[in-house]
Amino acid sequence: MAEPPVHHFPGRDGLELAYRETGSGRPVVLLHGFTSTGPQWIHHGPAAALAEHGYRVILPDLRGHGDSSRPHDPASYPPDALVDDGLALVDWLGLEDYDLGGYSLGGRIVLRMLVRGARPARAIVAGQGLDAINTVTSRTGRYRRVLSALADQETIEPGSPEEELAHWITQLGGDPRALRHVLDTLVATPNTALDQVTAPTLVAVGDQDNAHSTAQELAAALPDARFARVPGDHFTAFTSPELAAAVLAFLNDRPHRPTS
Repeated sequence: MAEPPVHHFPGRDGLELAYRETGSGRPVVLLHGFTSTGPQWIHHGPAAALAEHGYRVILPDLRGHGDSSRPHDPASYPPDALVDDGLALVDWLGLEDYDLGGYSLGGRIVLRMLVRGARPARAIVAGQGLDAINTVTSRTGRYRRVLSALADQETIEPGSPEEELAHWITQLGGDPRALRHVLDTLVATPNTALDQVTAPTLVAVGDQDNAHSTAQELAAALPDARFARVPGDHFTAFTSPELAAAVLAFLNDRPHRPTS
């Protein structure tokens, strides 16, 4: 599938942000993971399958990523900035009856949007676990080290996991200074806030995604959630046809409204 054209919308602070659309029909907003971009949902994820089955798939680039603005000023990355951007996009597009999903960091943002007032008919949180949601994060150390090394042009040990991560960030055209600031926007969501989520939610995770092994506990903490385990680790689960099938089945499983 060809990459759709870029459109722009203003964040709540006026920063110019980018999004793409593919398909037509019921709107579903999908948020990508850290260091990734919206088009990854098309090239590797379920967006193409959703578009083929009657969905208007809306794919923003998060602040500091892709074709969205990537300021280096720390003031442009206040707490929950990515959540404010997601809420701004929903308002900008005038979405009322829509669905909302995210993978990894995108899933974390989806939950923050829900507890802050977003009201999608259905929500998808994939590649995310309860332990990361409950805290600001305990997993950003390696990202910070690699991003700092890239920003300062320091040597990264050949053959190390850090080199692999640096290659991924560079391959996607990531801006290490902007991405490092993105990490400062993360806000914890306690279980007491998850109790207030009313949207039916699909929680999905790869069967080898050991870093997010508490995904099933996350599903249990939500009032109305369905849990799905699909093949793959944190990266390959995103590309699996089983994830696309689970997302499509979940979104299609909604009560039929009586015709008047």
